[in-house]
Amino acid sequence: MKVLVVGSGGREHAICTSIRKSPRLTKLFCAPGNAGIAQIAECVPIGVMEFDRIAAFAKENAIDLVVVAPDDPLAAGLVDVLNENGIRAFGPKKNAAILEGSKAFSKDLMKKYGIPTAAYENFDDSKEALKYLESCSYPIVLKADGLALGKGVLICKDHDEAVAGVKEIMEDKKFGDSGNRMVIEEFMTGREVSVLSFCDGKTIRIMTSAQDHKRAKDHDEGLNTGGMGTFSPSPFYTKEVDEFCKAQIYQKTVDAMASEGRPFKGVIFFGLMLTKDGPKVLEYNARFGDPEAQVVLPRMKNDILDVFDACIDGTLDQINLEFEDNAAVCVVLASDGYPVSYEKGFVINGLENFEGKEDYFCFHAGSKLTDRGIVTNGGRVLGITAKGRDLHEARSKAYEATEWVSFENKYMRHDIGKAIDEV
Repeated sequence: MKVLVVGSGGREHAICTSIRKSPRLTKLFCAPGNAGIAQIAECVPIGVMEFDRIAAFAKENAIDLVVVAPDDPLAAGLVDVLNENGIRAFGPKKNAAILEGSKAFSKDLMKKYGIPTAAYENFDDSKEALKYLESCSYPIVLKADGLALGKGVLICKDHDEAVAGVKEIMEDKKFGDSGNRMVIEEFMTGREVSVLSFCDGKTIRIMTSAQDHKRAKDHDEGLNTGGMGTFSPSPFYTKEVDEFCKAQIYQKTVDAMASEGRPFKGVIFFGLMLTKDGPKVLEYNARFGDPEAQVVLPRMKNDILDVFDACIDGTLDQINLEFEDNAAVCVVLASDGYPVSYEKGFVINGLENFEGKEDYFCFHAGSKLTDRGIVTNGGRVLGITAKGRDLHEARSKAYEATEWVSFENKYMRHDIGKAIDEV
């Protein structure tokens, strides 16, 4: 089976690593990939938004399956384009990817179908939004409606911050057209948990839980990022939480999308807040999380190609998802200055230390092969993942492995998974 993965980050490296384990695989391609992915797949220089070129490549190379991993091409309809060209693809179509592509849509969906979430209002006029803020209690959350690389959310502690936030999102267009509409919602408190799931339009299969660390600095300080590290499973995702979510959130979401004429086939990421009033949905993503995929997929026992096929064919009810009885922790090695400004092009040393090491993974997020060797090529550079008997062992091993690699301006958080000490 010939497979093409679309994307270039740590998530795509984790997906490619899982696909490589399948006995069904005959050839693996990635567009555009990165220096780490190039070690296990043939990378082709095609951008994720070059739909016609992706479709042409898939036809010319008799690709059996295209896995569309990032949010932008999903929201813009790459799966639709591939299907129209007779190419089999994994991921939601455009009308289903709106679950992530529009926060206003997803909030309205939850309200309509009784799925627990924070109270909110949608705005497409900044003056109306500013007027609404006068009657709000604080802190409050502002969200750009569209995709913003995981950074379009502002938590405002008072009215002045909220006014500045509306200006930033809707008037200054900090997040581009994503800020044409905006959601203002109540600030919820509690533990955050990420739960990934496979869907085939009617059936949902839940993967193991995870917990992300979004803030750039230790102690959850600094700006929001795409994710500085994660661990799996979350000890806060209890049996009671699981039972509530299965009854009130997961299947309800799949059924709601089907009822709206938008059957969802692919991965739904549920960002949950465990509030004092029970679990509520913070956000949906229409694809594997990054870096959640880097701790969830290494623990999955199933042949991932079998699961992809079941999602596409509507036979997911015949799949029993299985995960190893262990834990995994991922620590992101970033470029100092991320997510604002940072330098690129520094040589990465020590990558060979991961060769042949069981339970250790070095997922490349922002790397590039040059005549000087592999260099940094992004804000998030590497995801260092380790598996262990439990979260404490996995965390210890992951931090040990962060010392195996070095590059100029290397930066990381030192408290990924620290919350497990409170259990």
